[in-house]
Amino acid sequence: MSMEKAKPVGVEEQRDRLMDGLRAFGANYTEFTQRFANWLGLHSTDAAALTEILYAEDKGSPLSPARLSERISLSSGATTILLNRLETAGHIVRTREHTDGRVVTLRSSPDIRPRAEEFFGPYAIRMAAEMSQYTPEQLRQVEDFVSHLRATMESLLAHEYGERRPGTRPSPGRS
Repeated sequence: MSMEKAKPVGVEEQRDRLMDGLRAFGANYTEFTQRFANWLGLHSTDAAALTEILYAEDKGSPLSPARLSERISLSSGATTILLNRLETAGHIVRTREHTDGRVVTLRSSPDIRPRAEEFFGPYAIRMAAEMSQYTPEQLRQVEDFVSHLRATMESLLAHEYGERRPGTRPSPGRS
């Protein structure tokens, strides 16, 4: 007799559908960011960075260049070049708001905020309308699910795939 729990019929298919849906949503979000880039006449990486800066500001936790570099997976040198482009284009400003004057904070420029709101406004409205169809408990369950998937992915990226190159295997003892 197997020690494994019997899975209800259809669970694997449901998981496959969920993974397909998550992949499709990720692809759609990437396309959305690409269209934002085209709309502003920016490179997609610049638009992704600008989106991260705007989002962090909206959440009350503006980014430093180092944190942005982590968020968009660029080296510090490449991030500096990208920030120079965004600053020259008038999309961002770098400020020194921290008590440690060496710490730089990234802010969107006053001119870009209305343009971003114009572009992302329909997205925000439609997403809020979609989420309003679910109870707070259902949303909490989805939030937990997504949070656990994100933590799993972050762990995989940090530990399993951190330094892997094609054709290599993870180091022994890594999980």
